[in-house]
Amino acid sequence: MHKLQSQGLHHITMMGADRQTSIDFWEGVLGMPFVFEQPNLDDPDQGHLYFDPGDGRLITIFTSENRKPPSEPAEQNVGQLHHIAFSVSQSMYSQLVERLDARGISHSGEKDRGFMNSIYFRDPLGMLIELASYRFEPPAGHSHADVLMEAHKVRVAAGDDAIADEHLAVAIENLSGRRASLSD
Repeated sequence: MHKLQSQGLHHITMMGADRQTSIDFWEGVLGMPFVFEQPNLDDPDQGHLYFDPGDGRLITIFTSENRKPPSEPAEQNVGQLHHIAFSVSQSMYSQLVERLDARGISHSGEKDRGFMNSIYFRDPLGMLIELASYRFEPPAGHSHADVLMEAHKVRVAAGDDAIADEHLAVAIENLSGRRASLSD
C-alpha cells in the first residue's frame, strides 16, 4: 500500500477572535503581511484572514466580531496544539527580547536548544508562540532537516543527550563531502 506523500506545509488555520485583534497581532506584532480575506466558505458568519509568515505559505485565521480574546492561556491537553514556531534570522533573534519588552509582551527569555535559539510568548488569544533561529546554515543542496538528521546520528554515536554545535559541525562536514580543489 502506498503512503500519502506530503510536499511541505500548505497552511495552518486557527480560530481567532475579532478581525482587528488578528490583524494587530499577526501583521502588527509579527510583521506578517495581511494578503487577503474572504468569508469562511464553510461558515459565512466568520471571516477568513490570510497572512504570509515569510515563506509564501499561509497562516489563516477564522474571525468573528462576536469573539473576544480570552483572559486565560490556551489549554495544552492531549490532541491540542502546544505551540507554533516561526523562523527568524539571527540578526532579528538578537533583537527579540528588546522588541518584545518594548511592546510589553511577557516572554520566556532566550532558550538555548542546542541547534537553535528560541523565545516563547503568548498571542492575544493565549496560544504559545515560539520565535526560533537555527544556529547553522545547511550546506548547498541540503535542508535544515538533512543536517539535523545527520547531527542526530552523530549525537547518538557519541552517546550525547541532545544535539550541540559539535554534532552540527560534523554533520555539515559529512554532508558537504569532498569539494574539488586545484590542489588535487
